[in-house]
Amino acid sequence: MPPFPLARRALTALLLLASAASGHAQEKFSFLTNWYAEAEHGGFYQAQATGLYKQAGLDVTLRMGGPQVNGMQLLAAGQVDCFMGYDVQTMKAREQGVRAVTVAAAFQKDPLVLIGHPGTLQRMQDLKGRSILISADAHTNYWPWLRAANGLSDAQARPYTFSIQPFLADKRLVQQGYITSEPYAIEKEAKFKPDVLLLSDHGWSSYSMTVVCMEDTIARRPQAVAAFVRASMQGWKSYLQGDSSAADALIRKDNPNMPAELLAYGRKLVLARGMVLGGDAARQGVGIMTDARMQQTYDMLVAQKLIDPAKVELRKTYTTQFVKDLKILP
Repeated sequence: MPPFPLARRALTALLLLASAASGHAQEKFSFLTNWYAEAEHGGFYQAQATGLYKQAGLDVTLRMGGPQVNGMQLLAAGQVDCFMGYDVQTMKAREQGVRAVTVAAAFQKDPLVLIGHPGTLQRMQDLKGRSILISADAHTNYWPWLRAANGLSDAQARPYTFSIQPFLADKRLVQQGYITSEPYAIEKEAKFKPDVLLLSDHGWSSYSMTVVCMEDTIARRPQAVAAFVRASMQGWKSYLQGDSSAADALIRKDNPNMPAELLAYGRKLVLARGMVLGGDAARQGVGIMTDARMQQTYDMLVAQKLIDPAKVELRKTYTTQFVKDLKILP
């Protein structure tokens, strides 16, 4: 018998031993975003594109969300390891018995905005008496706070269908949007710069683009969660302060409908508004969450009767164990 089969088996064994000894085996980890790939996901794509996840020992799959994707349901069903949410969502899920936990906050500011025609929306008081296009989710999210804080009425709320056409057709309307998206689309199509109010600059305290995992995942795989959080937050710093081209290429590969110009626009606004690198992150590091901020959001939800404090224990809705010592400073 020729010696080659033996040689091949010996070589295979040696390669397996070398691989085990090198310690480079990658642990699979899946993360679901909250929408089609965009600049608001840039840090995660940067960590993927630049090898930060691999350096952390992870084989990460980034999955896109979308209008028909319920991230919390997929998380609870074990279809993904973690997903991109926001703290209000996690607190409300706990009330329904979903043992989800927020472990990091990529965005210190929610990019949620209200948009008006030029000269119509200079301050929050200008919302009074106007019809406001809001999503179905808004009614159990930011709208109760917005209504109570500014003396508005439920009669002002109109359905928002994620189209800018009704807004463009009626100068009296106000609509919701993301600062990194809808204002750009309006300016491109209508050739005017709309008025924009960023809700986080007017008292809306929710974190955004958070990393949310199940309690069980945190208990079983704390090292993997820690590695994912660290690499992701390093990715955000790199995306905003370094060369974003590799991440942008991956984003456009996943979402071919994303124009390069819109990606650049979104990244510029995220940086200029301090959404990731500003606030507490400027002093304590990217991804940071504070007890005081979580308490503020929790108290708002209780006050608006959006959660029952008897069913939701605040300290179980989040943990700072993965971000308190990161110190990834701008």
